[in-house]
Amino acid sequence: MIHIEHFTFNSFQTNCFLAWDENGKCAIVDPGCHSDEEIAQLAGFIESKGLEPECILLTHCHFDHIYGMSVLAKAYEIPVYADMKEMYSMQVTNAQLCEQFGFPMPEEFPIIKTIREASIASRAGFVMEGDVIPVGDLSFEVISTPGHSKGGLCFLERNEKVLFSGDTLFAGAIGRTDHPGGDYDTLMRSIFEKLLMLDGDTRVLPGHGPSSDISTERMTNPFLMPFNEPNED
Repeated sequence: MIHIEHFTFNSFQTNCFLAWDENGKCAIVDPGCHSDEEIAQLAGFIESKGLEPECILLTHCHFDHIYGMSVLAKAYEIPVYADMKEMYSMQVTNAQLCEQFGFPMPEEFPIIKTIREASIASRAGFVMEGDVIPVGDLSFEVISTPGHSKGGLCFLERNEKVLFSGDTLFAGAIGRTDHPGGDYDTLMRSIFEKLLMLDGDTRVLPGHGPSSDISTERMTNPFLMPFNEPNED
């Protein structure tokens, strides 16, 4: 059985999730902790529940989703999983957005290395469509959902019918595509061809805002009406 705790961090109200099994094996999803207090809040909960973090799952690497990445990865000595294409977000998009919004650049965990160096030295791991990340008795399937960013991912626990959708799909909305690395048609294909095909009772836990489920988004999300479908290639 999956257990989930939700936190909201930083000025952009970014959702961070802890997901753990019956034995306390835990994944940290999108640790956007921007201050020492927010790091302490997350770490305090982990300690109070006796959880054992096993990895950090990044739906994408926009600054507001990764502020706590480096500190937590080093503190718990756990791997960070992301799409290699998110090197672009870390190097290009974040530089522009942090300057635009007046926020500091997040400390870079050394994800920008070769896969061999990452696996040996930095404990960062590049994942792609179809990979499965085990966390205790849980299994998180990697779904590639570019569009909000070049290397956007969603993580699906199929047996528990839980989807961590990042900034790809929200309750009643979709991710913006006007930042560097974003593309509207690509995002819509990701949603229509990957996410809306999931079981309707799959819970959707997004990067911002309230949770939802696939059935509700199919029927009521105004951005997913037929006239919003992506252009044909």
